[in-house]
This record gives sequence, C-alpha cells and structure tokens, in this order.
Amino acid sequence: MTAPADHLTEMLRGLRLDGVDYSRCQMASPWGVAYPQSREACFHFISRGGCWLKTPASEWLELQDGDAVLLPRGGGHVLASSPEADASPPCTCRVREAYGNVFDVEGGGSGEHMLVFTGRMTFNVDLDHPLLRLMPDMMRMSDFIANEPGIPHLLEAMGQEVAMDRVGAGGILARLADVLAAAIIRAWVERGCGAAKGWVAAARCPQIGKVLAAVHAHPEKEWTVESLAELMGASRSGFAERFAEVVGETPARYVAQVRMHLARQWLARDKLRIAVVAQRLGYESEASFSRAFKRITGQAPSQVRAAGETPPVGMFTPPAAAAE
Repeated sequence: MTAPADHLTEMLRGLRLDGVDYSRCQMASPWGVAYPQSREACFHFISRGGCWLKTPASEWLELQDGDAVLLPRGGGHVLASSPEADASPPCTCRVREAYGNVFDVEGGGSGEHMLVFTGRMTFNVDLDHPLLRLMPDMMRMSDFIANEPGIPHLLEAMGQEVAMDRVGAGGILARLADVLAAAIIRAWVERGCGAAKGWVAAARCPQIGKVLAAVHAHPEKEWTVESLAELMGASRSGFAERFAEVVGETPARYVAQVRMHLARQWLARDKLRIAVVAQRLGYESEASFSRAFKRITGQAPSQVRAAGETPPVGMFTPPAAAAE
C-alpha cells in the first residue's frame, strides 16, 4: 500500500519559491526593524551574535547565533537588539546593492554588532492555498533539526554564497532557498504538522489522501461524488460521509475550492481571459464559471483579473522609489 505521506508529496510537488532576494544586515545595538505584513514569505538567519524577534502574535523570542526562522505567510514582526529598542521600517537602513538580488544593509547605533541574513521569497501559489493556510505564522529551524539534519548545512551554504560575492550567487541562493523551504515543510509534516487538522490530516489518511492527490493533480477534471468514491473504493454515501468527517467539508465544495484557487492564479498572475479559464476548467459558458467563481471566492473573475498580482516591493526599498 502507498504510504500516506506519498499523497501529500504529490500535492506539494509543484510548491516552489519565486522572486527570492537577500540582504546581509550588519546591525549595531541599539537597533530595531519592523517588518510589515506582506504576501511574501520572510526568512531570517542569525549568522553572528543574537537578537530578539517579536512574532506576529506579539510575543518576544530570543534568537541566538545560528538560529533561523521562516514566516511562510509574511506575518508582521520585529527584529531588534532588545525588546526595549525602538523599531523603524526596513527602508530607513543604509542599503547598498552588492550584486544581483543581494543587498548589504547597515543600521543601528554604535554598540555591539551582529549579522543576520534576511530574505523575501514568494511561493508560486497564493496565500489561499490549503497548505499555506494551515502553516503556523512562524517556523523556527531548531524545532526541525532532529528530523532534518541537513538544515544547518543548507544555512551554512547560503551564508557562504552571500559572503563570497561569486558570479551566479543569486541563482544558487534561490535554489538553496527552495530546498530549505521544502525541508522545513517536510519536517513540519512528518512531525504531525503541529496541531494542524483538516486538510493536512486528510492528506495523511491513506484513503482520503488518494482522493485529494487526484483532485489536486487534475483539478480540471469533471469530478463527481461517484467518481471520487470509486477512487477510494467506497460507496457514494460512505465516501461522502467519511470525506466530510475528515476534511470538514463536502467533496463538491472541496473540488470547487481547488478549481477556483487555480482559476484565481490563471486570472491574476497569468492574465488569461475569463473565457479561456472557463474552458480550461470544463464550464459550458463563461457566465456559469463566473457565477461559480464568485460563489466560492466572493469576487467576480473580472475584478481578480483587473487587480492582478501586486509586484513585491523590496524590504529595504522605500515604497516611493519602488513605484517610480
């Protein structure tokens, strides 16, 4: 029998990071940097010294030399020399482009120095993806070292790439970030995903996981309760009851959510015409697709397509300069 985690692997196969940029920040106490809520994931690696992090839940956490944290949904947070330090926006720091997508940043006072590598990374799925919704606001690497002994080596390799200023470092950093994020997510899943239930719990269930993997692999297929029940090897009523019990919603509702999540990406990111999206997803008309899309997402597809995806503003770039 296929291991339960294999179904989850299939669903995570296409999850990647895009648009990675890094900053090596040399800060002197007292200092504080406030990172606002962002649609980008945020990563910090303490290379030398220590600092404090105010989590999205407004709790202070002390970070030591070698610590690293990932905020997968870009939750607002603060890095500071101490909880008492004043925090300013990142763009107030002194910034110099080192090369490619790597920046040198300096800030703070005249006290003890520390070095932190910071990155902004955009997942190639939006924040409504079931997995990203279930992730915690913050993941601390030390929580996963036992399950992923390669994480310290990945962090060390990233630090060396930033420090050596070699040709092609930006591309290598992006690939290392991909591997690091995958390792963190895998360790989180293998540890039981914390207190996560619903989608992840369902994906780890052998029978339901097989159904979810099929839906995510082929969202354009005209799935019916009968065809999904056949995949699970159960009766229609037995499948529907079991699916609702494990996933927390009906099969039809879940399939619709997956399809509309994909539709949102095609409209906002790829700027596909509404008629093309409707055809790809097997709707008989643009009107029937538009009604289904608005029922699931609360927005008309024309609104989503017009708004598109807002280009990310670099964390150390003044907003006014970025808009020019």
